Amino acid sequence: MQRFTSQDLQRHVGRVQEAALKGPVAISHHGHDRLVVMAADEYERLKRRDKLAIAIHEMPEEFIAALQQPVDDPELAALDHLLDG
Repeated sequence: MQRFTSQDLQRHVGRVQEAALKGPVAISHHGHDRLVVMAADEYERLKRRDKLAIAIHEMPEEFIAALQQPVDDPELAALDHLLDG
């Protein structure tokens, strides 16, 4: 990740913006990372990704029960040996 100081941001905002379009940029203040600047489309992609993930403890019980049920599919049965050991 490219890094700039808060003074760099004030003096060279265009350069920092260009760098942020290529990848996340850390902005430091007194030697400590304080902010991360990134392209808006990358931020939106990350927000969408968060909505796709769910913690196991937040999962409805009927989903957990469905996951615990065996699946009777001959094609998948060929993979059962991967679960051993």
